[in-house]
Amino acid sequence: MAKGPEAFRTISEAADELHVPQHVLRFWETKFAFIKPMKRAGGRRFYRPADIAVLRGVRRLLHEEGYTIKGVQKLHREQGVRRLVAAGEGSVPVVAPAETPTKPLTTPKVAHHKPGLLDALHDLEAAKARLDGLLKS
Repeated sequence: MAKGPEAFRTISEAADELHVPQHVLRFWETKFAFIKPMKRAGGRRFYRPADIAVLRGVRRLLHEEGYTIKGVQKLHREQGVRRLVAAGEGSVPVVAPAETPTKPLTTPKVAHHKPGLLDALHDLEAAKARLDGLLKS
């Protein structure tokens, strides 16, 4: 018998629903102060539907969008839990706070730095090609 959408989930049920191992959920509790499942006698965890929504956002940011733990912490600090829930629902495009443009990309300041960035990218690609060549030999 399946639980209703408003039912609390055990750690194993939450882990199954989020497609992560249970130890990952425990680890996230140590890294993200905003993840606080309800604990019963003996320390048994129960996740509320709101907890699952936040965890879904954390999982997407970490596992699908390539965020670091510090990046998710910063996103939470700057934009709050609602932003994490929105990320889990896929309703908001995920852009790291440091990467959020404050001005359109066509401003002279950005356009001025673009040639330098392209040169740096070219240098990095050339270095990678040299390293790939050395590794093959």
